[in-house]
Amino acid sequence: MIIERDLPITIDDGVVLRADVFRPDTTRKVPVIMAGGPYGKGVKYQEHFKPLWDSLVAMHPNILSGSKHRWLTWETVDPEIWVPWGYACVRFDSRGAGRSPGYLDIFSPRETQDYAAVIEWAGTQRWSNGKVGLNGVSYYAINQWQVAALQPRHLRAMIPWEGAADHYRDWARHGGILSNKFMEIWYPRQVSAVQHGNPNGPRDHWQKTRATGPAKLTAEQLKQNRADTLENFRVREMDDAWYRARSPDWSKVKVPFLSAASWAGFGLHPRGNFEAFTQAASKQKWLEGHPGRHEEWFYLEYGIALQKRFFDYFLKGERNGWNREPRVWLNVRRPFTTEVELRKEAEWPLARTRWTKLYLDAGGSGGLTWAPPKTARSASFKALSRGVTWNSPALTVETELTGPMAATLYLSSSTVDADLFLTVQAFAPDNREVCFQGTVDPKTPLAQGWLRASHRKLDPARSLPWRPYHTHDDKQPLTPGVIYEVQIEIWPQCIVLPRGFQLALNIAGQDFDRPGPAVEAYVPSRGSGPFLHDDPRDRPPAVFGGTTTLYSGPKHRAYLLLPIIPKRRR
Repeated sequence: MIIERDLPITIDDGVVLRADVFRPDTTRKVPVIMAGGPYGKGVKYQEHFKPLWDSLVAMHPNILSGSKHRWLTWETVDPEIWVPWGYACVRFDSRGAGRSPGYLDIFSPRETQDYAAVIEWAGTQRWSNGKVGLNGVSYYAINQWQVAALQPRHLRAMIPWEGAADHYRDWARHGGILSNKFMEIWYPRQVSAVQHGNPNGPRDHWQKTRATGPAKLTAEQLKQNRADTLENFRVREMDDAWYRARSPDWSKVKVPFLSAASWAGFGLHPRGNFEAFTQAASKQKWLEGHPGRHEEWFYLEYGIALQKRFFDYFLKGERNGWNREPRVWLNVRRPFTTEVELRKEAEWPLARTRWTKLYLDAGGSGGLTWAPPKTARSASFKALSRGVTWNSPALTVETELTGPMAATLYLSSSTVDADLFLTVQAFAPDNREVCFQGTVDPKTPLAQGWLRASHRKLDPARSLPWRPYHTHDDKQPLTPGVIYEVQIEIWPQCIVLPRGFQLALNIAGQDFDRPGPAVEAYVPSRGSGPFLHDDPRDRPPAVFGGTTTLYSGPKHRAYLLLPIIPKRRR
């Protein structure tokens, strides 16, 4: 293996980005696997993310078999795996991060233009065959969608593994509600800690120097040299040009891709992967769904084999039959086991879906019913509480739910607005909750969705019964006591529930959390991980701490729309 570090790449405005290259020791031209971002190309996974690495090895002692893990960085491919397969691995520090100087502005148009320039640089190196593929998790997936819309000439294929896309809807403001807590935790830990010039930055294990470059900036200089992304989220309540400049134009995303989605990444990751598959203009596109922790399946033998076969076809021209593979791969989950069944389908959502309404009945203690209730009823709850949870009857047959979900509610508020947090749960006959290891939270429920009632306006051209699409461009305050109809998008999931299990819908005015002690994880978690919405400036108690009333009955047919999948005929 030939390893070249800190190679200079001069951008059009004169800024010099730095890249590390790992490539086969051969005169043959090889394809490129690339990832670039702010986490530090010289920051070793096992050092800077030691608790996550240790827990991954504890779960999978033989992870990345055949590698000694010498050149691993967070959420990127292992060169010890890929270089022997005949690929060059390129990692670069984005502008203002690691050893690349400049103004740090994550996911900005400038950062995306830089990425396109690095792709073109890699495609024209003497050791490159001119075909560049993008591969990586989370940040290294999100920016793939953005740069693909710029259509750099040497970009030939990509695998965005668990990556958001719509900067507003997937990340900054779920249903219009500010998602602040993740940014408050993640940004200082993983972004500003590795900002270029940070004298306290992590060590570059391989170059035996700081991963943040030779410059030493003061705290004030560092602050002046980076954008305040969370403050932009906070002051920009409505979707605007700033968010759209950080989101892909799906009509321009035409490169072949494999979109790998997590079933339990609520709050950041899966929505973008599903939207990409249904909205992007690419003619050659595949969707894969898997369970597990955030980076887990990316490094498992299944994930690596999937990535290799895809890139072997598009970057090496190998006739391995990938083009004949069904477009949708689903790893179907069942309760209380980590075992899954891989099933291949032709489309998403599945054409044979039986879209089924499970109605809300606010009578008595409340419940979910398969038939619409005949009597008008209402139920009220304090918004800043765990709200109400309504259960369905026990399932009479084994039932698969695979796909997006949506809810239609009728509500009034004692104030001029109301935030709605919807969580779909399932329970066994012995009342054990069905939950899974999620992207971050170890006990993730089945599905979640959010909506600020004043953001209820829909885009009729882009809305679907199973995926209402809100414009977030026209704030419409509530009149206290007046009943309003709202539609709430609930992110996709996949589960087969046995006979006798029950579904449940929790509706609250705050983030879903379970009583009792938090579960240790990336942050202590109670069901929503770090993806919380608790900024008092966005959610002042005088507005969002009132009483919310839900209505059901003949004039207010509130329901949860379920994607029930009938068994295939043999």
